[in-house]
Amino acid sequence: MINSTPFGLKSAALLSLLFLSFTAVCLGQATTSLPAQTNTVSYLNPHKNMFAANSVNNDTTVAVNKNGKPLRTVPWFVERFKLTAGFFAPVNNTNIRVNGANGKIGTDIDFEDDLGFNKTTSTFLGDFQYRLSSRSRFDFSYYRLDRSSSKTIDRDLNFKDSTFHVGAQIDAYFNSNIYRVSYGYAILSKPGYEAGLLIGAHVVKFGIGLDATANGISGSAQSSVGLTAPLPDFGLWGGWTMGKKWAVNAEVDYLDITVNSISGRIIAYNAAATFRPIRNLSFAAGYTGLNFKLNVDKEKLDGQLKWGYNGPSLTATFAFGHKAWTPNHDWNN
Repeated sequence: MINSTPFGLKSAALLSLLFLSFTAVCLGQATTSLPAQTNTVSYLNPHKNMFAANSVNNDTTVAVNKNGKPLRTVPWFVERFKLTAGFFAPVNNTNIRVNGANGKIGTDIDFEDDLGFNKTTSTFLGDFQYRLSSRSRFDFSYYRLDRSSSKTIDRDLNFKDSTFHVGAQIDAYFNSNIYRVSYGYAILSKPGYEAGLLIGAHVVKFGIGLDATANGISGSAQSSVGLTAPLPDFGLWGGWTMGKKWAVNAEVDYLDITVNSISGRIIAYNAAATFRPIRNLSFAAGYTGLNFKLNVDKEKLDGQLKWGYNGPSLTATFAFGHKAWTPNHDWNN
């Protein structure tokens, strides 16, 4: 049985984590080395239109915008830009049926049981978040899962227009790229927590192939399919701070829809505990899942794909950019 994650993905993830950590530490040291401001009025000036005015007793500072109104106070994890990288180790459950021409019905193939795919995999993941305002956020995510196996099958399998007979050695692969884009708006936005709605889409691009060896002859039967499927979804999300270093965030998405010749149902979720050791850098341990069922009735592809992957993740996040709001916990206090 063969099941491997490309070494390049693990290396890229490790290098990304080291880069984020190094950059954040450098910026954190540069920030803390600045002398304390003692002026009665100190300019924050993130957009050249805001300043901080000290109160009469000179003990507190109130941040205001260009109109003189106080800036909104929001959870400290609300940042203008956030760049995230890390590892994801999901447990997979994959069931596929691909029908052939002239009404030939394909076999429901369990890739883990029938073809010997390992259930557990590991991969690199990346995410970029942009806050248009303290309430509005855009997210862009990507990760890739490449899986392969080799097994002598113990039953006949019909896959597309090919039939693989008992005793054949099957070399199979299941490669996927998952892109995700979403927009979220915080209906509730308080100094210690936020919660909102989102709309987005997972775009799943996958390639599947089976190649048989019978009686020592390679390539006696082979078949492959590919598809790019957009899976829109709606969801809820929220976060809660516990002091200036700890926070909890969660999200859940769902949709059941039919678009032209493709129908699908998707359930996705993520929950994570976040620790911030320095101002611009945080680490999170979470659990992530995506489970969907896809039915396709097209000329080049007719069949069904049921795929679920759920597992833990470890990530590092670097935050940067000027903000038109203030955090509920000032790092220097």
